[in-house]
Amino acid sequence: MQTFNQTVNRNEDLYLDWLLEACRQPSVSATNHGMAEMKEHVKRLLGKVGATITEIHTGGYPIIYGELDYNKEKTLTFYNHYDVQPADPLSEWESDPFEPALRDGKLFARGVADNKGNLVARICAVHAYQQAHGELPVNIKFIFEGEEEVGSPHLEYFAENHRDKLETDALIWEGGLRDAVNKRLHVGLGVKGIFYAELVCKGANTDLHSSEAAIIENPAWRLTWALSTLKDPSERILIEGFYDDVRELSKEDQEFIRTIDYDEAGTLQLYQLNQFNQGLTGEELKTALIASPTCTICGLESGYTGEGAKTVLPAVATVKLDFRLVPDQKPERIHELLRAHLDRHGFSDIEIRPANHLTPFNTKSDHPFVDTVLKSVAETYEEKPIIYRNLAGSSPMYNLLKGTDIPAVQVGVANTQSRFHAPNENIFVVDYFQGIKLTGSVIKNFSIKNTEDLKEGVYCEEVEN
Repeated sequence: MQTFNQTVNRNEDLYLDWLLEACRQPSVSATNHGMAEMKEHVKRLLGKVGATITEIHTGGYPIIYGELDYNKEKTLTFYNHYDVQPADPLSEWESDPFEPALRDGKLFARGVADNKGNLVARICAVHAYQQAHGELPVNIKFIFEGEEEVGSPHLEYFAENHRDKLETDALIWEGGLRDAVNKRLHVGLGVKGIFYAELVCKGANTDLHSSEAAIIENPAWRLTWALSTLKDPSERILIEGFYDDVRELSKEDQEFIRTIDYDEAGTLQLYQLNQFNQGLTGEELKTALIASPTCTICGLESGYTGEGAKTVLPAVATVKLDFRLVPDQKPERIHELLRAHLDRHGFSDIEIRPANHLTPFNTKSDHPFVDTVLKSVAETYEEKPIIYRNLAGSSPMYNLLKGTDIPAVQVGVANTQSRFHAPNENIFVVDYFQGIKLTGSVIKNFSIKNTEDLKEGVYCEEVEN
């Protein structure tokens, strides 16, 4: 990789300019601010590497698809998104969110971490490889959507209606993190799913004077009683059948969880807490974070909650719930189980209003592509990586990859203090160039036919049980 890395070093000014240009262009999908212009900018970037470009109309913001067909045996795909979150509140930015600013080795701009830094880094890596070696050793595809920040409502449409463009041997998903302190790269093999719903309990047709509580049932109490049946004080979810589909952790999964360097003391101090749930620490804590499904009350509303007193018997009580799901659990199944549970416990009158859902997606820890990425990380970074069997959060991986055997791995140029979705979003400039070099290493290693060659060496932190 010496020639490739030297090419990246020689082109640092050019590649930084490409990122600055991308960040100067607003692309807020929630408000349609600059989306058409950013779409065209993405096409110009893909044109710099000679990609065949297709603009795919979906009913929303288009997906920009690029392809470099070298007639090789393997194809590697990059999924990224060109839309960003709104920049509000503007008063908290230290510089214009759409005028990138360099300060203390960091680049500040809306979208630089999520996800333009990664999008541009993939294109730069292909460009550097072309300059260093001519054609690439694998075919390359780019899938760049413009709706990730509004829930990717048309990504599934693309997957179902453009199967030929999705055909690939492996995929690098939008991006991951590098620890801002110990510099260890986070490698993600998947994400949790989510089932989000609102429960609604109704009483009288209007709020009543609280004196009538002696004879009129209070929906707030009824909803509270229903909620008490969902989870016990030990955090065990009591919905019958809830855990039936949870995939058991493999040996590799357990080894990867041990690589996680979780700052327990720092996290407790940051949140001003005395302990984690059930006093968990060490391996049990990390396993719970990565491998345990959850049932969370996100918000409760009923009656009068303003200043002072108002003696009222509310007519309606609502709660917003989210269930974070782990591999092999399905949101639709959780919905069914929740309905059956409420009915079984005498709460058939409580309405379930599903809001949104995402199915978990997970690349198996022993997949050869995981070895490819870990080998590439070892070639690019001095620090050993932190490997997440799946991240604690959710993303639309499943919407794109369901029904396929395509492995997907997340690595990226952001860091744990990049302030995603917040004012003063940033990345370290050095991480951007490292991300370009990592992508080039993945391209090279992915072309190796004998995947056993990739298993040489230790990619994970050695931790005693």
